[in-house]
Amino acid sequence: MKWFNTLSHNRWLEHETDRIFDFGKNAAVPTGFGWLGNNGQVRSDMGTHLWITARMLHVHAVAANMGRPGAYALVEHGINALNGPLRDKRHGGWYACVNDEGVIDASKQGYQHFFVLLGAASAVTTGHPQARQLLDDAIEVIERYFWSEEEQMCLESWDEAFSKTEDYRGGNANMHAVEAFLIVYDVTHDRKWLDRALRIASVIIHDVARKGEYRVNEHFDTDWNPIRDYNIDNPAHRFRAYGGTPGHWIEWGRLMLHLRAALEARFETPPEWLLEDAKGLFHATIRDAWAPDGADGFVYSVGWDGKPIVRERVRWPIVEAMGTAYALYTVTGEAQYEAWYQTWWDYCIKYLMDYENGSWWQELDTNNEVTTKVWDGKQDIYHLLHCLVIPRLPLAPGLAPAVAAGLLDSLAE
Repeated sequence: MKWFNTLSHNRWLEHETDRIFDFGKNAAVPTGFGWLGNNGQVRSDMGTHLWITARMLHVHAVAANMGRPGAYALVEHGINALNGPLRDKRHGGWYACVNDEGVIDASKQGYQHFFVLLGAASAVTTGHPQARQLLDDAIEVIERYFWSEEEQMCLESWDEAFSKTEDYRGGNANMHAVEAFLIVYDVTHDRKWLDRALRIASVIIHDVARKGEYRVNEHFDTDWNPIRDYNIDNPAHRFRAYGGTPGHWIEWGRLMLHLRAALEARFETPPEWLLEDAKGLFHATIRDAWAPDGADGFVYSVGWDGKPIVRERVRWPIVEAMGTAYALYTVTGEAQYEAWYQTWWDYCIKYLMDYENGSWWQELDTNNEVTTKVWDGKQDIYHLLHCLVIPRLPLAPGLAPAVAAGLLDSLAE
């Protein structure tokens, strides 16, 4: 039974994509895009986070390129928010969180700035007249503060004035840097962004994770030595969980295949380890995290022995798993990846998709009932594009540039 690259399955994906777009447009608030609760209404108590606003700019850029009425206005809304309430006009960069009354968190977070880079690059593909300047501004901040020429890796965070950086190096922020760098390359055609993405992947995945049975370490000191016990007392942290976060392992796999495809599109021979390690990450995620306690679903985190720590089933890992299954099928043609894709869609239909309140549930417990141990609400719809739109595209160029280029369903038979 074939789903990948069939017009019938792609039509189903498009229907679900439109349902998600309709849910996401409710997030618009005067300061950007807010935190959506489980009922689809903005939770004003959460403030306006930079990472949500930047992600939603990226999402609405994709929607605009898909010809969805109203999406371009939301692109403009996102650009205005990044040029307005969220922007630090004194010190540069962007605040982590604001509300209607002002700044809540003035720190400068790499994770969040890389989403600004992604959102701005995606917005460029819509032709918005202010998008390229926003991208240029984001590139300047990344070059000045977050890309370390000395380390050839990305720094984690700064204080408000960019005077003190954190004595910590994060795999999560660097992973999303790779994601953003790939789209910036598609928009600018500057080869250095591919070189940087390859360098980051080589350190975190090929040098470290491969030697640890592909259990990706995300916490490092300033010399890029793994910190194995980081956050051991706070294992359910949303962004820096203790141990391994398998959802990131499998997400890395897809990003590495996009990088591989980008190099091939330049008629270059990519390193063989990009595919080898993508396969290793995919199968390690299934080995450690898929139904380890007997119930279907991916657990949120595992220890260095592969045993579950936080057993809740958070939404984004399975979404990323489906995107990576498609990417691996595209490269290898192996039926096992389509079989997993179909298995995971069946799970999502049964447990995660919320047709009453909109979008998908963010988190389930070990019985696949809705819970809020790690996440409360349906913050944004960014990850969902990776199982709804990625499987309708070639692997290069990246998401928004590919849709803008008219490549949606170009592989469908």
